[in-house]
Amino acid sequence: MGLDLVEIAPTATPPVCRIMDFGKYKYEQTKKHHAARQHQKTMQIKEIKIRPHIDEHDLEFKLRNIKKFLEAGNRTKVTMMFRGREMAYPEMGKSTLERIAMEVTDIGTVEHPPRLEGRNMVLVLIPK
Repeated sequence: MGLDLVEIAPTATPPVCRIMDFGKYKYEQTKKHHAARQHQKTMQIKEIKIRPHIDEHDLEFKLRNIKKFLEAGNRTKVTMMFRGREMAYPEMGKSTLERIAMEVTDIGTVEHPPRLEGRNMVLVLIPK
């Protein structure tokens, strides 16, 4: 009849088999898998880089971008880069990152608080 004997549960006692068209079954499984992947939404990590002596207008501009990323449903990584003698004052960078976290509390939450990684201080925000 053009059908196959397919073992469904080999560990059961006795093993369970089924008579079906195996080619058609595999085709339907790939279609289901493809449809499930199409409806998934992938979350990306967007990154914003700033420096400790950032001007007020520049910071507002970066904040607008951070809010736009969070509203789109993306994680946002804010990196404070220190150069040269700026490393002597990491509290300036930390205060700026904490201000950013306070500004976006309405649409995002802090996943990782500001922490120093080498010459960079990193803050990770996720959408609510």
